[in-house]
Amino acid sequence: MDVSQYLEIFIDETKEHLQSLNEQLLVLEKEPENVETINEIFRAAHSLKGMAGTMGYKRMQRLTHDMENVFSEIRNGKMKVSAALVDVLFRGLDALESYLGTIVSSGDEGTEDYEDIITQLNDILKKGLGQMAEAPAAPKAEPVVAAPVVQPSNADGECKLIMLAEHEKHAIATAIEGGENAYTMTVHIQKSCILKAARAFLVFRALEELGTVIRSEPKVQDIEDEKFDFDFSVVLISKENMETVKGAAENVSEIEKACIQRLDKEEAPAEEPVKEEKVEQPVEQEQPAQTTAPAQTTAPAQTTAPAQAAQTAAPKAAAQGGKPVVNRSVRVDIDKLDDLMNLVSELIIAKNGLVSINSNDTSKDLNNNAFNEQIEYLERITTNLHQSVMKTRMVPIESVVSRFPRMIRDISKKLNKKMELYMTGEETELDRTVIDEIGDPLMHILRNAADHGLETNEERIKAGKPESGTIRLDAYQEGNNVVIEVKDDGKGIDVEKVKRKAVEKGTITQEQADSMQEKEAIELLFRPSFSTAEKISDLSGRGVGLDVVKTKIEALGGDVEGRTVLGEGSTFIIRLPLTLAIIQSLMVELGEEKYAIPLSSIQTIEAVQTTDIKYVQTKEVIHLRGSVIPLVRLSDVLDVPKTGEEPTELTVVIVAKGDKLAGLVVDNLIGQQEIVIKSIGKYINNSKMISGATILGDGEVALILDVNTLV
Repeated sequence: MDVSQYLEIFIDETKEHLQSLNEQLLVLEKEPENVETINEIFRAAHSLKGMAGTMGYKRMQRLTHDMENVFSEIRNGKMKVSAALVDVLFRGLDALESYLGTIVSSGDEGTEDYEDIITQLNDILKKGLGQMAEAPAAPKAEPVVAAPVVQPSNADGECKLIMLAEHEKHAIATAIEGGENAYTMTVHIQKSCILKAARAFLVFRALEELGTVIRSEPKVQDIEDEKFDFDFSVVLISKENMETVKGAAENVSEIEKACIQRLDKEEAPAEEPVKEEKVEQPVEQEQPAQTTAPAQTTAPAQTTAPAQAAQTAAPKAAAQGGKPVVNRSVRVDIDKLDDLMNLVSELIIAKNGLVSINSNDTSKDLNNNAFNEQIEYLERITTNLHQSVMKTRMVPIESVVSRFPRMIRDISKKLNKKMELYMTGEETELDRTVIDEIGDPLMHILRNAADHGLETNEERIKAGKPESGTIRLDAYQEGNNVVIEVKDDGKGIDVEKVKRKAVEKGTITQEQADSMQEKEAIELLFRPSFSTAEKISDLSGRGVGLDVVKTKIEALGGDVEGRTVLGEGSTFIIRLPLTLAIIQSLMVELGEEKYAIPLSSIQTIEAVQTTDIKYVQTKEVIHLRGSVIPLVRLSDVLDVPKTGEEPTELTVVIVAKGDKLAGLVVDNLIGQQEIVIKSIGKYINNSKMISGATILGDGEVALILDVNTLV
């Protein structure tokens, strides 16, 4: 079975399980006796182990298996949750996320075994169960060097003898010394059976419940592909007796009979070593719970059930096909899909109506009336269809912010600062394309709050504050935007210190610093390579952070601003558009060219007399209802040729970026229009003033202005 087709599903579901484990471990750290949480963690770890095994990611499966073992004993009440255990489990989760990252980038889990984490888990398990004796170290499995050589089957239906490699003989010998049994078995399928591979799979599954299949003939992949006659043979290690093993195989329907024979240590036939191209390093097969320690140290070199046949093939197949596609799926409520289906049905009805009008031989006036009605009907449907499609693209912001409590917990331990993160509005929805991009900016802001914003425990107590600092992340919808606020109750931003740093770096002059307002000073923090950190840490202070945040947010059509009260804390506010796909815009003309200005950025449209234009430091401004607003002559900025004399009255579109205003001077207004944003890719280098393009009803292309950059 080629499981590479399931890679995208595996990646999505693994992310969900890892996030669930992170959240539940945070709860468990505070409530070590919470039985429901322990059960939830066990279930998630068990599911993750099964998924990794099916996909052939054996290192990932092994680590998850050891984590599951710990939770199994905790769940059974045999050991308690300790702080040391939680720390190791979090390290285990980080390792699993590392595996996942490697799988995403290459389709393969990599070669890191994380033996230190596995050793710590097993040590804690032994200590918790009162078993401090060290188990013997597991010998490394050897690579398979050749296909097995099989003796011809006897005419009376006795077992085929399978030639074994040295490491397989060693596995059998070690298992027998540990009190287990080794069998060779040939299974005969009825000649009338249609799905031979399916029956073989059921036999393998039944045998795996009793022990470990270490070799099969033909190879598992050949059995999977039905490249075998009506019998196949296996070598099995099990604690069960011969009759139980034989019965398990014969209980599968359409199995004619199973011939079984016990193997002793010296009886297993050895194959001649043959030098061949090296096959992937085998890894140990997962053992049933009752298997003894020696059996676990002698992992077979070959995987067993056909469901696992492609375990080594799947990652390779994915790698050959290039980087797997991730983050391309959205889970959609079935009701939303029903709405979409209904609207598409309505669209077909409207199309049929237009076709009918075109083919009818009635009067022109009647045709025009019917045509206009159908166009109105079509317009209603397309508007509803747009809204419905938009809803299917929306994803709760929870998918991004759910990883932050764990991050704050780790920072708290690293900096030795007590802090708590409180979040609200996780259900607020954003377009999937926006969701994918905001994780890093939010992470930067939260790290700044934890590192720069919050004082040390001692400083907080001196200042009369609670010892534990508070960080809040609040998300909510505001019109066509989503607002995310990150607040802390720390020391706030020392504006004077920021100004001094800026003067030292040559970013601003002393004169500018003296006349600069608090808000402008805070904006200095968003300049590239600007940091007030006295010493560099791996959390912040490298001169990278808020400038990255600003660039990323503005690339998404949003904006970010900072506010502070010295001694009380800081707030960073991010505003993001609900979607990047379809927007309402104001269409304007500049000379003979058409441009679109997003409606969400527009405050008002004003008619301004040229005599009302004033100058401040040689820049044009207007005075409007108590505000001084700078003018931007779009035709100059965009190098549009002027078509005539300047009118005495200008049309000015007042736009806003946060609480900053600017007036865009345009030649004519065309009107409001819903437009589909098309990316212009890398064809044009325009200093980001143009955020995209749209195709108008007459086929003409209009460019979309990025108001943030213009302001």
